[in-house]
Amino acid sequence: MSSFNIINSEIKEITAENKTAELNDQIKTLLNSSKVVLFMKGNAEMPQCGFSANSVAILKNLGVSFSTFNILNDPEIRQGLKEYSNWPTYPQLYIKGQLIGGNDVITEMFKNGELQEFLKNN
Repeated sequence: MSSFNIINSEIKEITAENKTAELNDQIKTLLNSSKVVLFMKGNAEMPQCGFSANSVAILKNLGVSFSTFNILNDPEIRQGLKEYSNWPTYPQLYIKGQLIGGNDVITEMFKNGELQEFLKNN
């Protein structure tokens, strides 16, 4: 029988609440990793859905520097971001950590010049 000298040990249970908090921290880190972040299916070089491809094309057309995150590679981020943003679909465009919207919003804002103006002012 072995004996252990345990000094000031602490055991914590990870609850669903803790997991959510940790996931939200991961999401915030991703959002702050770049001024413009597109959460999408695939990546800028190989979008894996038409909506993601369209959103990438718009950002490239504008000459914007942006980062992408492939939500297909991380199911926890994929689901967690939907809850974090209260936006159910992908892609999701963020500028300076603020949700702009999905492909339909991005496309409409691009067509009427709002996206260009927003990017210029932020």
